[in-house]
Amino acid sequence: MRWQEYITVDAAVCHGRACIKGTRITVSVVLDNLAAGLTPDEIVHSYPSLDHEAIRAAIAYAAELGRERVVAMPSFPA
Repeated sequence: MRWQEYITVDAAVCHGRACIKGTRITVSVVLDNLAAGLTPDEIVHSYPSLDHEAIRAAIAYAAELGRERVVAMPSFPA
């Protein structure tokens, strides 16, 4: 999967947030929907301009970001 074929960042679109090419749907919206438990079919139904490849690209993009930086995790009392 080459997520670069599906994801774009343009300062003039959605304040420079990563979006699915040809839409104003941000990668974070796709990921938030997946995290909320929606299936790819449900997301495509809600956002007809998306397809399953775009959803996989959003996941691949997030995975790439996850490899690039460490996110500090709060410590919780045991």
